[in-house]
Amino acid sequence: MAQEKVRARREALGRHALIRGDAMNVVRRMADRSVDVVVTSPPYNIGLAYRSYEDRLAERDYIDWMSVICAQIARVLKADGSFFLNIAGSSSQPWLPFELITRLRERFVLQNHIVWIKSIAIEETTYGHFKPVNSSRFVNHNHEHVFHLTHKGDVRVQRLAAGVPFTDKTNITRRRHAIDRRCRGNTWFIPYETIRHRKEKYLHPAPFPVALPTACLTLHGYDENTVLLDPFMGTGTSLVAAEQLGVRGIGIDIDTRYVCVARRRLRAALANPGSDPGPAMDIDDDRADDPP
Repeated sequence: MAQEKVRARREALGRHALIRGDAMNVVRRMADRSVDVVVTSPPYNIGLAYRSYEDRLAERDYIDWMSVICAQIARVLKADGSFFLNIAGSSSQPWLPFELITRLRERFVLQNHIVWIKSIAIEETTYGHFKPVNSSRFVNHNHEHVFHLTHKGDVRVQRLAAGVPFTDKTNITRRRHAIDRRCRGNTWFIPYETIRHRKEKYLHPAPFPVALPTACLTLHGYDENTVLLDPFMGTGTSLVAAEQLGVRGIGIDIDTRYVCVARRRLRAALANPGSDPGPAMDIDDDRADDPP
């Protein structure tokens, strides 16, 4: 198993629920068809240094484990719900994301495949950031996958709400658009802010920016009754996005420290709407090991 079994502990913060526990055990106790949107980034199985995850299983064991969890996600996801699965391979394991998504054909339709671009070079200028690799064989990995999975492939998405303004404004009238928005497409350039120290990542090896779950929620569409689930919450980025958009979030993680960080970020977002406390908050003191 990639996660040890622990007794779940649940805490309510505003409209949200933070749960310290094993994702499988918690999700299997959730009601059928109770979640509108799932946005999550599970362990990638590429040897990242998580505190409480074993991130180097045999590939078949990892895919089996994820398949079982995703079967439970399929059960709790509403008929018109969306499951956004963020995952990446590595230079030495390039097939892993595709092996997993192929297995999930048993449960879902792959409605959209979005490429999250973290860094891009345009002519001689680089935009965004990436983690460099020291290799004479491989180029740097500057993107990850966001697989948009649905039950039947027929979920209506909010293409313009998640879109961008026209560069050529004449397209607004020529193409008969009511507003200055066009579809963003399936390549999303969402860069990280500059990170120079582990504390700026909340001591987590693989956080994603708030803009990523925000874009997923916006593409699916949301209102005050929307329920978001992140079964691998990490430091709570998806719940911060949920709070900023006014939807209800349910976040699960097995690691006590990450749940504590998520709690602090969410409390700050509740106290100061639209904010995220960022790396300046103190997450390295003894209280970070307190249970939620």
